[in-house]
Amino acid sequence: MSNDNFGISEALKALEIKAENSGSSTGTKWLGSEGELIESYSPVDGNLIGKVSTTTEDQYEEIIKKAEEAFKAWRLMPAPKRGEVVRQIGEELRKHKESLGKLVSYEMGKSYQEGLGEVQEMIDICDFAVGLSRQLHGLTMHSERPSHRMYEQYHPLGIVGIISAFNFPVAVWSWNTMLAWVCGDVCIWKPSEKTPLCSIACQNIIARVFEANDVPEGVSCIVNGDYKIGQLISNDKRIPLVSATGSIRMGKKVGEAVGARLGKSLLELGGNNAIIITENADLEIAITGALFGAVGTCGQRCTSTRRLIIHDSIYEDVKNKLTNAYKQLKIGNPLDEKNHVGPLIDKDAVKMYEEALEAVKAQGGSILLEGGVLTGEGYESGCYVKPVIAEASNELQIVQEETFAPILYLMKYSSIEEAIDIQNGVVQGLSSAIMTTNMREAERFLSHQGSDCGIANVNIGTSGAEIGGAFGGEKETGGGRESGSDAWKVYMRRQTNTINYGTELPLAQGIKFDF
Repeated sequence: MSNDNFGISEALKALEIKAENSGSSTGTKWLGSEGELIESYSPVDGNLIGKVSTTTEDQYEEIIKKAEEAFKAWRLMPAPKRGEVVRQIGEELRKHKESLGKLVSYEMGKSYQEGLGEVQEMIDICDFAVGLSRQLHGLTMHSERPSHRMYEQYHPLGIVGIISAFNFPVAVWSWNTMLAWVCGDVCIWKPSEKTPLCSIACQNIIARVFEANDVPEGVSCIVNGDYKIGQLISNDKRIPLVSATGSIRMGKKVGEAVGARLGKSLLELGGNNAIIITENADLEIAITGALFGAVGTCGQRCTSTRRLIIHDSIYEDVKNKLTNAYKQLKIGNPLDEKNHVGPLIDKDAVKMYEEALEAVKAQGGSILLEGGVLTGEGYESGCYVKPVIAEASNELQIVQEETFAPILYLMKYSSIEEAIDIQNGVVQGLSSAIMTTNMREAERFLSHQGSDCGIANVNIGTSGAEIGGAFGGEKETGGGRESGSDAWKVYMRRQTNTINYGTELPLAQGIKFDF
C-alpha cells in the first residue's frame, strides 16, 4: 500500500514541508539555502521525503548574533507573558498533532501511535511550562546580621544550545525549549541530520504563534548539519548551556568541549536498561512491560529494555511466555496501526544490529529467537529486522554496550542482592524496573542499596516517562535532568542577595575601621 494512502502528502503540505527546505532559521525567517543538502529518506519505504540545506559558518554567526539581540528583549518580558506564548504553542501543536505525528513516524520509523504520543509529550510539556511560568520560585533566608535580609533568585542564562537525536526528533527539543523559554532564555537547535524535516515542521508551527505575539526574531533558531555544527555550538562561549542527547561517545566530546570553556552541559546519553522479574512478579504485567520496552520504537529508545534479569525459579516459564509473545509480533509499515514494530532508522543501524548478533555468538551467548533482515514486499527500504531474544551473561562485552536495535538479553539470578548487582553492573545508569508484588523487594530496589539509575520503576517497564518527573540518568548516561520537577533550574543562574536596610555595616569577626 502506498504511503500516500496513509495521508503523508497531506501531512507534509499541512506542515509546509517542501521538496527542498532551508535548514537555517531565526524564528519566523528562513535564511538562504547556501550549504550542502541533506537528503532525508524514509526508513519506512526508502523514498526521498525532502532535502534540507545545511547551515554555513557565516549563517551560524548571523544566527548567534540574532539570538543575542533577542535575549536582551525576551528576558524583559514577564515570565507569565512568556508562558502565554508557550500556551499558544501548545494549542497550535494540538491542531497539527496528526500531521506532525505522521511525519515523525514516516521520517524516523516509529509506529504512528508512538509518533502521536511524542507530539502529545510536546503538548504536555507546554502545559507544564505554562504553570511553571508563575512558579520560578526563589528562597528567603534569615540573616545572622541585624537589619539584613537574604534571599535567592533565578535569572535566565542566555542562549541555550540544543543538540537532539533522531529517535525522539521533536519531543526532546520541546522538553528543553518550552522550559528555557519561560525561564527567559533563547534557543538554538541542531536536530539530528537523520530527521531534519521534523525540525522544519516544528519551526513552521511555532512561527505562526511568534508572529501573532511579536516575539523577537532569534528566540527560536535552527541550524542543520552534521557533527561540525555540533562542534560550533559546543565550543561557543556565547552559549552558556548546551543540552545534548545522543550516544555516550558523542556526549563525552560535547562535555569535554563545554567543560573546557567552563560552560554548563545537560547530557542525556546511552542507556542499558534492565527489568528484574522476581518470583513474586505478576507475569502478565512483567511480560507486557518487557515486550513493549524491548521492541517499542524497534529498540531505538534510550530507555529501551536491553536486559531481563529473571529469578531462576521462574526463568523457564518467563522465557517460554516471552518467546511466544515475540512470535505474535507484526513487523511492517509503522503507519499501519495493525503493526507493532517498524524499521530501524537506516542501513547503518541494520549493520550494527547484525554485528551485535555475531558478537553475541562469538562471545559465548546463545540466540533463542533468531533475527535477520526482512526482505520482499513492504520491506523494500532494507531497514526492517526481526526482534531477537538471546541468553547471555551480563559480563559479555556486547551486553555491556548499548545496541540501538531490538535485541533482548535474558539472564538468571537467585537472590535480590545478586539481581541488583547485575542491574547496576553496567556503565550506563538511565532507566530500571522491578516486577514484584513483594513490598520488601520493591522498597529495597528503590532504596540507596538498590538501583543506581536516574529512573527506577516498580511494576512498569523501563521505557516511557511522564513529563511531570525529571528525566535523566547517572554514571555515563551523563547526569542531566530534563522535563519536569525542578529541571527548570538548569536553564537559569542562581543568585544570592543580601540587603542591608539598617544604619550600620557590621563586619565579620567584629573588625572595625577608625576614620
